[in-house]
Amino acid sequence: MGSHCLGSLSEGLLAFWHSYRIPLLIVLSTTIFLVQAYRKFPSKSKTPASSSTPPSPRSSSPEKHEKISVTNSRGSPEKAGPKVVSGPKRVVGKKPVKTGPPVAREPLSFIQPMIFFASLTGTTERYAKVLQEDLRDAAQRRADPDNRERGLLPPQLHDISYIDFDDFFTSAPKAPLNSPGTRYFYCLLIPTYNTDSILNTFLGHLDETHHDFRIDTGSLSTLAGYSVFGFGDKEEWPTEEEGFCSQAKELDHWMAKLTSKKRAYPLGFGDVKGNAEQSLKEWTHGLQDIFFDILEHGGLGEGVPGSGDPLESDEEDLDEEEPSDNNAKSRKRNKPQAVMDLEDIKMNSGNQAASPLPVDFTTAGKPPAPENTPKEMVPKTSPTYNALTKQGYTIVGSHSGVKICRWTKSALRGRGSCYKYSMYGIKSHLCMEATPSLSCSSKCVFCWRHGTNPVGTYWRWQVDPPEMIFNGVKEGHYKKIKMLKGIPGIRAERFTEAMRIRHCALSLVGEPIFYPHINQFLDLLHGEHISSFLVCNAQHPDQLQNLQRTTQLYVSIDASNRESLRKIDRPLHRDFWERFQRCLDILREKRDQQRTVFRLTLVKGFNIDDEVVGYANLVEKALPCFVEVKGVTYCGTSSSAGAGLTMKNVPFYEEITEFVLALNQELERRGLKYGLAAEHAHSCCVLLASERFRVNDKWHTRINFDRFFELLEKEKADGTPFTPEDYMAETEEWALWGNGGFDPSDERVYRKRKNKAQVTEE
Repeated sequence: MGSHCLGSLSEGLLAFWHSYRIPLLIVLSTTIFLVQAYRKFPSKSKTPASSSTPPSPRSSSPEKHEKISVTNSRGSPEKAGPKVVSGPKRVVGKKPVKTGPPVAREPLSFIQPMIFFASLTGTTERYAKVLQEDLRDAAQRRADPDNRERGLLPPQLHDISYIDFDDFFTSAPKAPLNSPGTRYFYCLLIPTYNTDSILNTFLGHLDETHHDFRIDTGSLSTLAGYSVFGFGDKEEWPTEEEGFCSQAKELDHWMAKLTSKKRAYPLGFGDVKGNAEQSLKEWTHGLQDIFFDILEHGGLGEGVPGSGDPLESDEEDLDEEEPSDNNAKSRKRNKPQAVMDLEDIKMNSGNQAASPLPVDFTTAGKPPAPENTPKEMVPKTSPTYNALTKQGYTIVGSHSGVKICRWTKSALRGRGSCYKYSMYGIKSHLCMEATPSLSCSSKCVFCWRHGTNPVGTYWRWQVDPPEMIFNGVKEGHYKKIKMLKGIPGIRAERFTEAMRIRHCALSLVGEPIFYPHINQFLDLLHGEHISSFLVCNAQHPDQLQNLQRTTQLYVSIDASNRESLRKIDRPLHRDFWERFQRCLDILREKRDQQRTVFRLTLVKGFNIDDEVVGYANLVEKALPCFVEVKGVTYCGTSSSAGAGLTMKNVPFYEEITEFVLALNQELERRGLKYGLAAEHAHSCCVLLASERFRVNDKWHTRINFDRFFELLEKEKADGTPFTPEDYMAETEEWALWGNGGFDPSDERVYRKRKNKAQVTEE
């Protein structure tokens, strides 16, 4: 009975559903829609009225967002982030303003003075050390014994030639973790030179930093302050308008911009031939007062003399204005570069006497606009000219030079030639040391030119024709040879031989391939059967690539890694390591066309310890014909170049041989075919040679010069190529490794300390 009733009820419901299912579904859908619409109505009423302009992304009003509840697979609610319902995100050109609480800045507690200087002759370095001592004494004298948490720290001294500019002048150093209240203060002591120097590179860096859109224009504004003191020569430049302390003025200009006008004390001037020391003392006393004012008040404050008040530093606000005649020289970098018409270029190209446009050898920045009248590299009225001539150089034209080597005098007296004779067959009294470019792109710590030659990264000077240079250096060389005729011990037959130059070592000073017409100069040498030994510093790959055949091509390899090369060569190019690597690749390409040589100058404390493997990597990369390892020569004045070298940096010959044996062993381990070929113990020099120059178990490192010129002339006539093996000659027995390398036909003279007692050895 019960089952019958249930069956009748289910049949009735089913019949009702089939009859009324469409109306029921419509009613149910409508109900659900109304419920959802009702639930959404309150949230819509809270949003602002719609507008054609979307709300600003800077607004952090909570009405912009609603929190959405999300249910996971287990049914538990999950929190979701805020959902923007006002439209897509709008990208604007300014960063959103942070509305949170400002970050509290640590109050100033200590000032760390940083003294930066540049010095070619050592004068500015000496003054910088005087300033360092004065500030150190002031810090001790005015220290508060009751307050150990505030004061002036001992100053730090930095040579601009050694530092990486990015470490100090792209952004300011950060305070140490253990002393967050420490602020840095820059003291800059800068001389002014009339030739290119490291200062040009430094000022160029500041210029680029200020105009680099990726870097804040006030990137050094976290400094406590800065001040500049300049040294100049009023005899050469009597007034500021004529150039007195012009580079110091330019440095002060850029520092004011990069620090957001934090000049703490006015720019000081000192005349190196007058009151420089007294002026520096007065400037230092004023600077000390500023230090303690900053410590007392927590900053420069308003109204402090030199604090960047607009009335004093108004010229820093005139970027867009044309500079006046007085400061046009110091601010010439701001001038737009001239645009040259194609027809002008065509007309200029037909003018053979016109100087070539400046060629930029660095990727650090753009070269200045071409000047209508390029200046001389070494004018006769310049201090550089006087310094070089006092050192024995004969200046040829405006940028070339020649000098007699001490080994030339030694060979004329029958007392031996240099290592080039034992290893390659070059007699020193037949060799001329010259250069077509006195300028260099490095300031090597071991350079014996005393830092007096000009430096630069691109050629922008007057260009002398190669014929004038060639005739000038020959004339200068012969004049110096004739001056030696009265020296006791000069052999008549060698004096006669010396009046016919047979070899030219282009390694005197500067960078020979810097000269725009170096290939024409080489043609003039080879035209008179004068061999060419050219040395370059691996910083000009484009010039090296275009260099034509030389008798022997040297590349100075003064370090095995980037950091060591930066410290020892002090290159001006910011991409110096990349240039160095490109030069090695080029040298590998040239190894089958001409004799290539790695020149390693070893300096204790710089490039010897733990660098054998690194040097072996470089040899493996370039595969030079020869690896020439030589100890540095100390000439007594290296410290004047800011390097601080002493006799302790000069390796003993035993240390040189130990290094060479280790390098040779590493090359053998790698399967590179090199061997110990020759030596010249007197010069602390050892030669590693490729097995290419070992024939019938005998080394052939010397050069058959007559054969070289014969092959060269044939190549020019009909294009017949030749290789380094085609003009090699057998090495003399006395020059081989283990035999010392002194020519037995000469007389060796030993000197015993200061009494100069001489002992001869036949």
